[in-house]
Amino acid sequence: MAQREAGTIYDVDLPRLDGKPAKLSEYAGEVVLAVNVASKCGSTPQYAGLERLYEKYSAQGFTVLGFPCNQFFGQEPGSAEKIQEFCTVNYGVTFPLFTKLDVKGDNQHPLYAILTETPDDAGKAGNVRWNFEKFLVGRDGRVVRRFRSKVEPEDPQLVQAIESLL
Repeated sequence: MAQREAGTIYDVDLPRLDGKPAKLSEYAGEVVLAVNVASKCGSTPQYAGLERLYEKYSAQGFTVLGFPCNQFFGQEPGSAEKIQEFCTVNYGVTFPLFTKLDVKGDNQHPLYAILTETPDDAGKAGNVRWNFEKFLVGRDGRVVRRFRSKVEPEDPQLVQAIESLL
């Protein structure tokens, strides 16, 4: 796969969960937290914290973007409609959700090819290891920091990193 020269998330187009076309360039100038999500995972309750972050900071130019993924033990098996219903009913999710995609492997989506170039705080880049891995993207569309799945959405390190970009 040829590497993108620009290397920003704004280079990527992908449909929303409802199937409507979307361009990530719609979020140009915002701070973005990109998260691979799943409905049947031990980390699924993180949806609640992601929604609280979205509600707290969206007026300041922050958004959470959720990317359902079924690559980790089939923990996102549902249709787009089922995923949307689950997220809305169980966690009151109002942040944007996109179509299911692959975050690793031969069919890795180009968005995740960009995101996974960034190392975590331990210096490790490469494949997403589990659901709910978080990528903090600055207003210029470039990844600023990567947080592995065990970092909760409202972890002080993550909140401080978001606030520093707003």
